[in-house]
Amino acid sequence: MDRTNFEKLRVYQLAELLADEIWTAVSAWDSFAKHTVGTQIVRAADSLGANITEGLGRGSTLDRRRFVRTARGSLNETKHWLRRAYRRHLITEDLMKKVKPLVDELAPKLNAYLRSIGSIRNAQTKDHQQPTTDN
Repeated sequence: MDRTNFEKLRVYQLAELLADEIWTAVSAWDSFAKHTVGTQIVRAADSLGANITEGLGRGSTLDRRRFVRTARGSLNETKHWLRRAYRRHLITEDLMKKVKPLVDELAPKLNAYLRSIGSIRNAQTKDHQQPTTDN
C-alpha cells in the first residue's frame, strides 16, 4: 500500500510512535487504571495524529492551521496524563525515557509545521478571494 501524504510527515510519524508506545503500556494496566487514566492518555495521544491528518484533509489553510493548534493541545494533554501515570506508578522510568524524546521533538515540529502552512493574513486573503473570470 502506498503511503499517503500525512504518513510522509515527520510530525505525523512522531505522533504515531508516541501513540503506539502509550497504547502498548496502557494495554498492560489493570482495569481501574485503564478506565481512568488509560482511556484519557490514549485518546489524547491518538488525537495528535488524527488532528494532523484531518487538517490535511480540509480545504482551507485556516482549517489546517486550526487542526494543528488542536494537535498541540492534545500534546499538552498527553504530557499531563504521562505525568499523572508516572506519579501514580502506572508507567516506568524506562517508558518515560522512551517517550520523552518523542514528546520533546513533537512540540517544535508541530510549531514548525504550523508555520509551514502559512500565515493567517495570507490564508484569509487566499481562502476568501472571489474567483476571477476572463472575458
